[in-house]
Amino acid sequence: MDLETYLADLRARQERVRPADTPREVAYPLGEVVLPAHVEHWARTDPRRPAIVFGDDTLTYADLDDAHRRLAGWMHRHGVGAGDRVAVYLGNSPQFVVAFLAILRLGAVHVPVNPMFQPAELAYEINDSTPRVIVTSTALSATVDRARDRIGDVPLLLVDGPEWGEALAVEPYDGRADDLDALAALNYTGGTTGLPKGCQHTQRHMVYTAASAAGAAGYEPGAGYVSLCYLPIFWIAGEDLGILLPIVLGGTVVLMPRWDATAVLESIERHGVKVVVGTVENYLELLDHPQMPERDLSSLSDPQAVSFIRKLTPEVRARWAEAVPGSVLRESSYGMTETHTIDCVPYGFAADDHDLRAEPVFCGVPVPGTDIAVVSFETAEPLPIGEVGEIIVRSPSVTTGYWNNPEATAAQLRDGWIHTGDNGRFDEEGCLHYLGRAKEMIKVKGMSVFPAEIEMMLAQHPAVDSAAVVPTDDPDTGQRPVAFVTVREPVDAATLTTWARENMAGYKVPVVSVIDAFPMTATGKIRKNELAEAAREAVAVR
Repeated sequence: MDLETYLADLRARQERVRPADTPREVAYPLGEVVLPAHVEHWARTDPRRPAIVFGDDTLTYADLDDAHRRLAGWMHRHGVGAGDRVAVYLGNSPQFVVAFLAILRLGAVHVPVNPMFQPAELAYEINDSTPRVIVTSTALSATVDRARDRIGDVPLLLVDGPEWGEALAVEPYDGRADDLDALAALNYTGGTTGLPKGCQHTQRHMVYTAASAAGAAGYEPGAGYVSLCYLPIFWIAGEDLGILLPIVLGGTVVLMPRWDATAVLESIERHGVKVVVGTVENYLELLDHPQMPERDLSSLSDPQAVSFIRKLTPEVRARWAEAVPGSVLRESSYGMTETHTIDCVPYGFAADDHDLRAEPVFCGVPVPGTDIAVVSFETAEPLPIGEVGEIIVRSPSVTTGYWNNPEATAAQLRDGWIHTGDNGRFDEEGCLHYLGRAKEMIKVKGMSVFPAEIEMMLAQHPAVDSAAVVPTDDPDTGQRPVAFVTVREPVDAATLTTWARENMAGYKVPVVSVIDAFPMTATGKIRKNELAEAAREAVAVR
């Protein structure tokens, strides 16, 4: 079957199950215009509407419009122009958002840098992106100083220093770069292996991501949209939630520097928050919080979970529904840095826990304007419904390529499709199921074993808190899955192995190792590559 015939069949299946309250086409609240133009519009039509709430401070749209224009004026005076990179090495703060918008206003390139980076990591991204200036804080400037021998004399703008006040006193920059397709950001991949790559993104990618995600989840533009974001906004998923969706919709973001359960409960009630994205562990902490029964969380219509470690289960959803009637806890989305992260959502599939009881991991249907296919890793030919292959994505938000890395660009970006390296399949309804990275797939005597499937099955054991499965070589079977498990109550590996034999096919039964904690990336993902040596040892001991 040729690709376009295959896609036509998929789209027909998906339209039959797509939630009725979501549009079939992308709807742009203000049309396809750049982000600073959105800020200008909301500042003109409702200047007192809160754009950013940060603790006790509020920036209205009028404040945000004025501040980013003035910072753009300062940057322009200091030689920043179209195409120049500007690194933003900050934690969550209004200053981050102001810098982001100022950079885009000039047609320069936003380079968000992880504020947890140490000198070697910082030096790599600074040397790769070669920014004209680094926007940072006094505390983080100490790390910059320790990297000076590697990055040279890149000037700093300290957001908590006197120069910030001076920058915001400059005459506003009234020009505006309006090319939606110009390079606007380098979002570095935050994977678990290999050196980060700078994904080239444009403002068209950004505006499409916000508009399509809003449509897929049934969000309306205006003051009624309020999100709460403690995800790091240097991370592209945090950028979507904490910057792009509020600005495109003309809503409000309640921005927090970090996770704080008490502050989250207070903020949801105080500001009428509609959308939150957090880990399953975050929601469990809220459910166990002593203030939970006292708080009015009725505004929270779309709480979303990301299952980095603990998995969202029907039991967790039921607990949440009992605590917050009418609020359905769901998985967030399938996506990656290369696609601006929101490609496929399970919104609208929670009835009878259909999304959570389906074979792992249920991702739902693509957002409007996005095509997803499952193809052969070897031939790139589309595969029949139900067969497992490589997930590929085509959308208006796919990266234009990797910065300074034509080899990686050629390998992953082909004919407008990003080849994700992820295993997946479509079910009869045209819903996508994610089965893990291709390099994580395990072959046991020729049988394919997917880590995500074993992880979700182990999560059903009442003593298991979380699980991470990695492959290792085995002289008898070729490969063997090894499951590293953290537990919420005492249980040994032998007991879990026995349970696994009773609940899954023999070739899927893993070697089990109970551990205290997982090695983690800065963005909260398990470093599975660091578990590889421990996996070899576990199999050797067995």
